[in-house]
Formats: sequence, structure tokens, C-alpha cells
Amino acid sequence: MVAVMYASVRTLLEEGAANLGLALVSGQVDRLLQFSALLKKWNRTYNLTAIEDDLTIVSAHLLDSLVLAMYIERGRVLDVGTGGGFPGIPLAIARHAVQVTLLDPLQKRAAFLRQAIAELELDNAEVACSRVEDWRS
Repeated sequence: MVAVMYASVRTLLEEGAANLGLALVSGQVDRLLQFSALLKKWNRTYNLTAIEDDLTIVSAHLLDSLVLAMYIERGRVLDVGTGGGFPGIPLAIARHAVQVTLLDPLQKRAAFLRQAIAELELDNAEVACSRVEDWRS
């Protein structure tokens, strides 16, 4: 159903963000799409998400995560049990003034998250590989 409504993943993302009241600049849209591509690539090895379709990744992961950007404009956020980086990485892309810590206990997910942060050049995100009850900021 989503595929019929939108000709491209970019259009879905741009229109979805606009419907949330977020004015994403082109570079942010590019980074979000790059993150989606990284997720799909690493998912083959690390099983980060059951969702593999581009349009569904945008609607079920990226746009759902961007809802937070409507309410959080600056400060610090701890994304507990981030898994594949949701909602933390999309939030870090949309809100540069928010410092995001992605917390997950599995090394394989932490490796993916570190790589994504490096490739996306996110200086406002970091990874902590720990269980929440053991984590200390």
C-alpha cells in the first residue's frame, strides 16, 4: 500500500517529515537515506531488523523515530536498547543540538552503530555497549 502512494523513498521521507512539522534540509534527508542503506547492508549479517523494504524502513523506523524531534530540540538523550539505532540515530540527524547516547548490550549492534555514526559523521552521537543497569554516564 505504501509503495502505491509514493514514487520514491525520498518523497515518502520528505513528505512524512513535513507532515510532522519538521523542515529537514537536503543533507539531513541524504543522511537518513544513507542510514537506511547501512541498516539494510548490515542487516544481512547482524539481523538488526525484520523490516527490509525501503519504504517500510522509512515509514516504520525513520518517520516513527523523527516524531521525537517534534518534542526534543536540544539536550541529552539516552536511547536505551537502541537495537539498530532507533530512535537515536534519526534524532541525532534531525537535531544536531541533541547529544544522543545509544545504549545496547550486544557487541554486534554496537559495532554497527559505531560504523553508522562514523560514516554519517555524527558528532552528536555515541555508543555505549552495556546493559542499562550496568551503565554509568
